Amino acid sequence: MLPIPGTMRCLSLPSGWGLPLDRQCTFGLLLASQLLFLLYYTFGGIRSMALQLWRGPQPAWDYSRTQDVYTNLSLIQLLLPGSHHLAYCPQKPPYLVGPLAIAFNRTPSLDEIWDRNRLVTPGGFYTPPNCQARHRTAVIVPHRHREPHLRHFLYYIHPFLQRQQLQYGLYIIHQAGNETFNRAKLLNVGVKEAMKDEDWDCLYLHDVDLIPENDHNIYTCDPSHPKHVSIAMNKFGYQLPYRTYFGGVSAVTPEQYLRMNGFPNEYWGWGGEDDDIATRLQLAGMTISRPPLSVGRYKMIKHNSDRGNEQNPRRFDLLLRTRRTWTQDGMNSLVYTTLAHQRHPLFTNVTVDIGPAPRRPGTLRPQTHKGSLVSLRAAGV
Repeated sequence: MLPIPGTMRCLSLPSGWGLPLDRQCTFGLLLASQLLFLLYYTFGGIRSMALQLWRGPQPAWDYSRTQDVYTNLSLIQLLLPGSHHLAYCPQKPPYLVGPLAIAFNRTPSLDEIWDRNRLVTPGGFYTPPNCQARHRTAVIVPHRHREPHLRHFLYYIHPFLQRQQLQYGLYIIHQAGNETFNRAKLLNVGVKEAMKDEDWDCLYLHDVDLIPENDHNIYTCDPSHPKHVSIAMNKFGYQLPYRTYFGGVSAVTPEQYLRMNGFPNEYWGWGGEDDDIATRLQLAGMTISRPPLSVGRYKMIKHNSDRGNEQNPRRFDLLLRTRRTWTQDGMNSLVYTTLAHQRHPLFTNVTVDIGPAPRRPGTLRPQTHKGSLVSLRAAGV
């Protein structure tokens, strides 16, 4: 029988393998399918694979030439009296400057920050005064015992967002007491509390110790895919540590957030929750989008490890269970008690009791403070 034109012959394996031709073909196809699966999982889906394999030229930025974060802010003028009809803000904000000068050698005071951001209203809310914002973004920051970091963050983030002509709100979610820190659960709390205030179309989930270095990193969501934003941190040499990494700063729409059932509530202490979130994104049928490396740059404020935020010894065991638990552990299982909901001049403070961390045998429960704002008040925040 003549071979069918156009068919591809199976490549023969080394003769020493001793397999007949049909088994060689089957074995080769099995190896190829496993390789494709590994590539798919590593790159985070077909779309991410395509972006990596066929990514166009990266925008070039010279980070040796930086601008002050308050550059051009004086150009934002209040609306003149009698002007009631606002046009939409430009698609591309006109006040952007690119790479920013970021330094942490001096911690600014809250009065200084407020004096330089007079268009921010109580609660940390801002609306462009001379055009109608195209996007509404809530920035949600889990927090405890990081008051100097919070001041640095406020100093840089407010002018950064104002130049992008966003309508935004800034929420600091403060975990009360001395229980082990739970970042992911605090983010769940922040989303729920923020959505009570405004119909936000984008939720930015932001570590307090990360400062964006380029204002072309626009704080808006990708309507089709959850977005990992802090793709290039100085901590990792401005490279992505691994393809499914979703830590630091990320952005989701409320619809994407509900589709993956929010974030896990059971990760007490440092580590694991970012990988859990990346896994539940895939299980919910979504893939991760990212800005270019040259734009999604962040500088981390150096700090020692936090007391009460030690490595989570259960994180690997929890990760193994994600595929079974993600539909039960998340927004639909969130339980907390609000102790304070206060609108400070530069941010909305939400102080919450999120309950006790699970105890290992032989460990004692830490003493907790009944006061809701002990550390914030002590720092003048």
